[in-house]
Amino acid sequence: MIINDIKSIPEFTAGDDTILRVILHPDNEPLPIGYSLAHARVKPGKVSYPHTLKSTEVYYILEGEGLMHIDDEFSKMTPGQAVFIPANSSQYIENTGAVDLVFLCIVNPAWRAEDEVICHPI
Repeated sequence: MIINDIKSIPEFTAGDDTILRVILHPDNEPLPIGYSLAHARVKPGKVSYPHTLKSTEVYYILEGEGLMHIDDEFSKMTPGQAVFIPANSSQYIENTGAVDLVFLCIVNPAWRAEDEVICHPI
């Protein structure tokens, strides 16, 4: 049995400028899964950098509120909502609330650095 406690997983700033904790990844543990699971936070007033992934992704909002941008579409996101992000879509999320925007990220197939392109601000 593999149980990972979020409190024991170190945070880091991901390439898209979100604060991330990798909960499950098949490269980190002997897991028979093809996806990865991460816990992400975006501070109030902050926006993740636009980026694309070769993998599909799902965000599940736990706390806060924000605007999800996928290609030319955008929508308000609140706790309890999930959004599917197609592979190779340009995406970013912005925190429009007064508290941290907290969400889970499921990437399938599992996230790989070489599969992501980030557009850093000028």
